Amino acid sequence: MTLLIDGKYMDADSGESFQSINPATGETIGNVSAAGAREVDAAVRAARAAFEDRRWLCLPYPQRVKIMFAIADGIEATLEDLAVNEVRENGMPLHMARATISNGAEAFRYYGGWIGKLHGQTGEIAAGEAFHAYTLKEPVGVAALIVPWNGPFMLACHKLAPALAAGCTAVLKPAEDTSLNTLNLVQIVHEAGVPAGVVNLVTGLGSVVGQALAEHPDIDKISFTGSTATGRRLIEASAGNFKRLSLELGGKSPVIVLDDADLELTVPGVLGGIMNNSGQACISGSRLYAQRGIYDKLIQALADRASKLVVGNGLDKNTQMGPVISQKQFDSIMGYIQSGVEEGVEVVTGGKRHGDAGFFIQPTVLSHVPADARVVREEIFGPVLSAMPFEDLDWAIKEANNSRYGLAGAVYTRSIAKAQRVSRAVRAGTFWINSHRPTDFWMPFGGYKESGWGREGGIQGLEAYMESKSVITRLY
Repeated sequence: MTLLIDGKYMDADSGESFQSINPATGETIGNVSAAGAREVDAAVRAARAAFEDRRWLCLPYPQRVKIMFAIADGIEATLEDLAVNEVRENGMPLHMARATISNGAEAFRYYGGWIGKLHGQTGEIAAGEAFHAYTLKEPVGVAALIVPWNGPFMLACHKLAPALAAGCTAVLKPAEDTSLNTLNLVQIVHEAGVPAGVVNLVTGLGSVVGQALAEHPDIDKISFTGSTATGRRLIEASAGNFKRLSLELGGKSPVIVLDDADLELTVPGVLGGIMNNSGQACISGSRLYAQRGIYDKLIQALADRASKLVVGNGLDKNTQMGPVISQKQFDSIMGYIQSGVEEGVEVVTGGKRHGDAGFFIQPTVLSHVPADARVVREEIFGPVLSAMPFEDLDWAIKEANNSRYGLAGAVYTRSIAKAQRVSRAVRAGTFWINSHRPTDFWMPFGGYKESGWGREGGIQGLEAYMESKSVITRLY
């Protein structure tokens, strides 16, 4: 039973299900109930009832803080089991799974710490001292939390923790490729003391469950992480009741390397920025612009290191890069590599299947890629780096911005002045200097352009689950 509705575990009435596949072996690891519109409606009605009777929000805030911290403790108490489950569903290396599960626990501590600190303001108004005026911060209502497959447990925590901290109730919808571990999360949530109906879990196909959530009139807020194409469909489907939307969508992040860059810092930074999680990250630095004086040496160093990465089952302690998530994703990535070959790019290393079983792709570095090639313009979401040389920094900045995406970017240089210039010129929601990936809960995360709407993380991510109300009282 993989549905949780109003505190009760159940399967879909239709009896339909789909398989969860281990991407390292291609073997089935479990069956997942395929919910339909009926189950979605039941989950939303349960969340609405829980919101209206304030069974979560009416708890004294110290008790809610205690529950949030208990969720974090519950995650950490079963961290190893959760990490192994994550590897079996997603394929990521075990060390990475441990880190992401731990990060999920910290999300509940961070946002739990905000409860009791969410205040409005008081002040005078032009009508004079006969009036007392203040503002309130109130939960937006019932939130649909639609989670991707590339960091499923952690990203479910990143959405659920601020929703609960704000006082919302929720319907959680995991990706169909990675649904099973999310059930473990909601079990921990309820064992920690969150009342029945406050958090509901509905598994199923995005085209069915996601669509039903987007169209449901009792959903007030959607937080979605996934493709830009799906985000666009959610915008259209949710227009009926003007749902509040947080959309973290696609990316094609540029990395600019200047001639003066420290190669010992740059090579692992650039490679980690694209090969981490087999390139299946929205922030992956997939477009490399390297200045001519360093280009050849950098490409050779990247290729040498990439070719030595240990690719294999994430449960093997030596594995540095696991498989991609599915046969569909494997075929898509290999299709992009083939399109690059047809457009004349040089495959410096990789470009082929790794091994015979599972969905493994060799770490791939493409060189001298035309600026208009598909592998430059479109999000591949795999372990593929597309590299281009440049002479003039202004050209590199222009090309970095020549994308419909604007999620992240990076620059490598010893010059503080040039680093600051590039970080301000590149239109992206997150930008790294001489690194790639480190961030923190207090920092907002989101994209420019077609990389999304709104921000997750920090107070901005929390306020995305809240409404502001103005209250004016006549005193005399």
